[in-house]
Amino acid sequence: MKYFFLFFLLSFLIFNWGKISWLFNYKVLFQVLPKPVEETKVIESPPVPAVKKAVKKCEHSEKEDSIEIPKLGISAPLRFVQNENEVNSALDSGVVHFPDSALPGEIGEIIILGHSAPPGWPKIKYDWVFSQIQDLGAGDLIILNFKKCEFSFKVSDKKILLRGGEIPEDWKVDGESTLVLISCWPPGKDIKRIAVMAEPLENP
Repeated sequence: MKYFFLFFLLSFLIFNWGKISWLFNYKVLFQVLPKPVEETKVIESPPVPAVKKAVKKCEHSEKEDSIEIPKLGISAPLRFVQNENEVNSALDSGVVHFPDSALPGEIGEIIILGHSAPPGWPKIKYDWVFSQIQDLGAGDLIILNFKKCEFSFKVSDKKILLRGGEIPEDWKVDGESTLVLISCWPPGKDIKRIAVMAEPLENP
């Protein structure tokens, strides 16, 4: 009986090898066996940097980090990135604090970047946010909300700069906090830059 069973098994394997050979392929077995559930990776947004230098006084605010320009009807999220390579993608979701520039509340230049778009451009993402900053004039209000603080600035100057050009030296005020908004010029075209400078509305 034992020999008959062995002969039957060998015959079965030989005649059906094409159909059952996959059973002996360890690669196939690993594909059909259930895989352990992989741990879900949580992608965290870049941390908001801490203020390290001398801090200016501010008004308390319950608003999230953002910029407000009442004259232009602008209210947009204020984003922070770790390096310049992250700026372009962050501009889709608001205005972006330029890395290594001063933070709101610090002494130095606070540089904020924003997209601009031609007239009639649909409000897709935040492509439009700085499209009209050329209309800002002396004394117009700009508000930065940061870490539950409200920092108010008044526009004092604006200039058209060459692409990659430096911020004017006379905009840099020792021991003071200044705000600079920068966007493409003309709106939506990467030819030159428009820069708007604003000073604190009230000095402490």
